Amino acid sequence: MSESITIPEQTLYLPIPTPVTAVRMLTKTECLITVELDPDRIEPYRPGQFFMLSLPGIGEAPISVCSPPEAYPRLQLCVRRVGKVTAHLHQLAVGSTIGIRGPMGNGVPLEQLKGQDLLIAAGGLGMVPLHALINHIVKNRADYGTVTVLYGAKEPGELLFRDELLQWGSRGDLNLHIAVNIADEDWMGHVGMITTLFQYVSVDVAKTAAVIVGPPVMYHFVMQEIRKLNLPPERIFLSLERRMKCGVGKCGHCQINEITVCQDGPVFSYDQLKTLPEAI
Repeated sequence: MSESITIPEQTLYLPIPTPVTAVRMLTKTECLITVELDPDRIEPYRPGQFFMLSLPGIGEAPISVCSPPEAYPRLQLCVRRVGKVTAHLHQLAVGSTIGIRGPMGNGVPLEQLKGQDLLIAAGGLGMVPLHALINHIVKNRADYGTVTVLYGAKEPGELLFRDELLQWGSRGDLNLHIAVNIADEDWMGHVGMITTLFQYVSVDVAKTAAVIVGPPVMYHFVMQEIRKLNLPPERIFLSLERRMKCGVGKCGHCQINEITVCQDGPVFSYDQLKTLPEAI
């Protein structure tokens, strides 16, 4: 089961004005926004959680944490430009102020993963929350066994955190495999869907946990490969991508039958989801 967390009510409902300390473009459509949280008003976060970012007169959007817990009170958020709110977030400059509510959701159960071999699969923007998890693992490497990371993107230009991908790939204690669906003339790596990377995966079923984050369409095909590994459902974790609006389980936009993704998730074990075909 996912770890529970108690969030102060003031950060649940009232956006806290927060200064932007850095803005950097990662790709043509994603930018990395760094803010400095007020530790007296916003508690520590963990991988898999999200914050609601707001701009007065513009709107609010849920954005996943992409910095590891060790970075707190610094917080990094990767924003893809897909609509009105995110387009305005892309226009932020150092010194700007944004409203923040959170951290929201349950996050990845870090304590449950300790001592395990880890299989991490990221599809597209799913690398954002997993970037936080991988960096946490790197900073606490002795707490984990073999770590294998699979990362799939549509094309090389959409790969996020390129500098860190190079660093992870050069480590002797982390197995990184990257695939793109469509290669350009400079791409020398694997070409294919993320599922084709499972040919490089070998697991010890008795001590392996999997964490998977990506677009909904990816889950069906990745889970077909995961099932072949015979991992226990309670040691397979997925983060659901839903249209979250309020972040506090009131609006119903992210409800799936009896679960509310923004509060009960967004991270769930496959054991929780296997009876909810609507979820994945």
